[in-house]
Amino acid sequence: MIGVVDYGIGNVASVVNMFRKNGVDCLLVNTPKEIQETDKLILPGVGAFDSAMSKLMELNFVSSIKDFAASGKPLLGICLGAQLLMRSSEEGMLSGLGVIEGTCRHFGNIQPLRVPHMNWSEVTFTIQHPLFTFPESDPRFYFTHSYYLDCTYEADIAGTTSYSKKFTCATRHNNVFGVQFHPEKSHRFGARLFMNFAAL
Repeated sequence: MIGVVDYGIGNVASVVNMFRKNGVDCLLVNTPKEIQETDKLILPGVGAFDSAMSKLMELNFVSSIKDFAASGKPLLGICLGAQLLMRSSEEGMLSGLGVIEGTCRHFGNIQPLRVPHMNWSEVTFTIQHPLFTFPESDPRFYFTHSYYLDCTYEADIAGTTSYSKKFTCATRHNNVFGVQFHPEKSHRFGARLFMNFAAL
């Protein structure tokens, strides 16, 4: 069973609908106990880093998600959820979950760069893993974000794309994965990533 963390931050319905449309059962998880009882877990998110972390703390989800990551079961963070997996973010003051070493950095004011980055972009996956296996070379995904993932260790970088400069958009540390793009808005490419996750 795939659980989608429902903490009031992010369009969880779109994630659930894409799985169900492709014949995969999943459910929203609303308590720490439900998080631990799932086989695979997705942490979605949109909005501000500190607001999301505050909500996770308010619901007592932080330790449950960390325990889930330590259990060896697959955990996938998407968009802001991927940023929350990191140690910190330049966007806020609160600490992240810290299950992947690194921080989230702002694109800055590089002209003529427009922030947020809102676009379809090709992604080059830099590791061989079933989650990131696609029939197409350099599949395309939809992005909308102002901060990007900056991993401490190169071994945790799983995919890159470019927006004025090359940046990390996918991470993997053991059983924990993060993608900066929105699979639920990325049509067949996003559906394939979700099906790959279901098959782990």
